[in-house]
Amino acid sequence: MITGDDFYKVMCAMVPLYFAMLVAYASVKWWRIFTPEQCSGINRFVAVFAVPVLSFHFIAQNNPYQMDTKFILADTLSKIAVLVLLFVCSIFFNNGGSNLDWLITLFSVATLPNTLVMGIPLLNAMYGDFTRSLMVQLVVLQCIIWYTLLLFLFEYRAATLLIQTQFPGPDAASITKFELDNDVISLDGRDPLRTESETDGNGRIRVRIRRSTSSAPDSALSSSLCLTPRASNLSNAEIFSINTPAPLHDYHNYNTNNDIVFWGSATSPRLSGYASSDAYSLQPTPRASNFNEMDTITVMTTGNTPTWARSPVAGKAFRQASPVVAGVKTLWESPGKFQGDRQGCKDVAAAEKEISFRDNCKIPTAEELESKDATTTTNQKMPHALVMLRLILTVVGRKLSRNPNTYSSVLGLLWSLISFKWNVGMPSLVKYSIGIISDAGLGMAMFSLGLFMALQPRIIACGAKRATMGMVIRFIFGPIVMSAASLAVGLRSVTLHAAIVQAALPQGIVPFVFAREYGLHPDILSTGVIFGMLVSLPVTLLYYILLGL
Repeated sequence: MITGDDFYKVMCAMVPLYFAMLVAYASVKWWRIFTPEQCSGINRFVAVFAVPVLSFHFIAQNNPYQMDTKFILADTLSKIAVLVLLFVCSIFFNNGGSNLDWLITLFSVATLPNTLVMGIPLLNAMYGDFTRSLMVQLVVLQCIIWYTLLLFLFEYRAATLLIQTQFPGPDAASITKFELDNDVISLDGRDPLRTESETDGNGRIRVRIRRSTSSAPDSALSSSLCLTPRASNLSNAEIFSINTPAPLHDYHNYNTNNDIVFWGSATSPRLSGYASSDAYSLQPTPRASNFNEMDTITVMTTGNTPTWARSPVAGKAFRQASPVVAGVKTLWESPGKFQGDRQGCKDVAAAEKEISFRDNCKIPTAEELESKDATTTTNQKMPHALVMLRLILTVVGRKLSRNPNTYSSVLGLLWSLISFKWNVGMPSLVKYSIGIISDAGLGMAMFSLGLFMALQPRIIACGAKRATMGMVIRFIFGPIVMSAASLAVGLRSVTLHAAIVQAALPQGIVPFVFAREYGLHPDILSTGVIFGMLVSLPVTLLYYILLGL
């Protein structure tokens, strides 16, 4: 039975965190204390130092040789069960590429809570110090396994869309090798990329993917690949408002086979990293780029009828069909900067509203484009599985190597293995240096969440229907699956209660980082983060009371 003292103890642990979030929200929304530039500095500190050091602090103090095997197994089983269920549903309700999109989104919503920031203090106040070790174990698994799996799925989706648009039809099956330049970090569509293909006499295609930062020879076979070029001073550590303002200026035109393509220009954020470190840098970089955040493209066809196209990768790219000719090297390059007349661009602002990523579906274009897309989808082939696997593992490894939280998690785990194996204590000089930053980690993380909330135009960005769906999945479906998995592996008593409550924690921010970066339902994940933080405390308290009866 839950007593008044137990309830007060929980409130003492959680109210300070929400107070930090409220102060940050008020300082931006009402008091106007912080400018966007100052918020960027705060978020940069949290992303690069506070949260990674906090992760290292918790992981290094946890004894890996005393892990709760049943608890870890229950958590793993619940995630696998959700993944299998979504996969089966995608088979029975086949709807093309959108099945993978919803599988990724629903898996993120159902199984990846905010364990590090919310789970550790909340469960510690509810059930005692032993839950800290349980939550740290989940944090390690999330950072090393589940976020890596999620990143793999996102990169697979991006690679699939890239191949479908650059090699439509059966040509992609002939690809035998992908080569990536060292500066190509991801296929998410936020770096300007240039794709070169070479076909040998046997019809085998070798594709090279590189950044379009150097000049390339013009080619009659070139087709446009317009990906937003973005060099950010907050690389690897940014989260932006899902509705970044997009002023229109500096339009350029580019001729390709008598087609005229216009690109808009506006502030355009760059997201490179992921994991908990990225989750708390929430302010858009106050700086303009050469391309529009939601690139809208007008194609003047032979009949002089403008048509609108939307990027299949992160809402950024317009791609024409890629010819594959045996023995010929073909280039697809991001267009350079050409000065041109702005005439014909006045309707971009009106169409920009229609090209929102709220509905993750293609906007209808001209009838001939629709017919071509349908034919291409029907006859689309993909490269061999090993070729795709090698490509995806390469970009995933590169992204992980550039994320500070990857190093903090791995180093924390290595130190805990050494420390508890040979009873080696951390030197006091190092211990106190880490502690002075990690002590500020929780408060600063919640402060950044408050900044994020203040920067959003609406708390519920995806509409009431999808928001309700997300809340039901997050706070009802997730705990139900976790409770079933926990009972199946034999968890009982307080450990069972802790497992259920941690499954009802608010939405993790890392999935939103991915969703925003890859342009996949970021409005749903943003609503889960913001609205979920507001309702999570009463929901978890309700679970706490019901389980204590």
